[in-house]
Amino acid sequence: MTEVVPAAMLGPPGRVDGSGRSGGSPPRSRAASEVLAALETVRDPELDEPITSLGFVASAAVSAEGDAQVRLRLPTYFCAPNFAFLMVADAYDAVSATPGVRTTEVVLEDHFAADAINGGVSARAGFARSFDGEAVGDLDELRADFLRKAVLAGTDQICRPLRAAGTDPAELAGFTLGQAPPTTALARLRERRRELGLSAGDDAPLLIDPATGAPPPGDAE
Repeated sequence: MTEVVPAAMLGPPGRVDGSGRSGGSPPRSRAASEVLAALETVRDPELDEPITSLGFVASAAVSAEGDAQVRLRLPTYFCAPNFAFLMVADAYDAVSATPGVRTTEVVLEDHFAADAINGGVSARAGFARSFDGEAVGDLDELRADFLRKAVLAGTDQICRPLRAAGTDPAELAGFTLGQAPPTTALARLRERRRELGLSAGDDAPLLIDPATGAPPPGDAE
């Protein structure tokens, strides 16, 4: 038997509790809940938000034998193929790593490059090979570029309230992550920095160049 969780029942991240219920929806199997939890870790590379909360997961199905199928639907038919490929590939990896999942199929629907993307992800061919030489390079650097942008945006989220509270720019230049208020934004910033291999401990400087991890010129003593 295959349990299908349609889009209307997915809800925002974090709503699956120990009872297996999400809002007023019927109980989910443990496997289905774990697959949805795995999909919550997949982010839109530009918005840096989970594809589940953005409504990109049309459905998720898990059979009793552990065969998982996920259907994704992006908001626009002509969404950039490199963005779309990145999300489909990340969803495939996240679901495949879920305990109890034997096989994984992730299908992108209603996208102009769906056939190439679905075939490439299924064959583990990589973006450049999937598009027969049309793309330059693969997606690792694209993913890193978006992570660097997320670090910059996250740093700005931390700095704005500090500046509004009267923190002097010169003082802010010497701030460490441990001195910043413990917020959700700070936790996300630490996570993004770790993904780039950058320092994220309490003694790490708040202001860094996301490409190198070094403090901006003039800020380091």
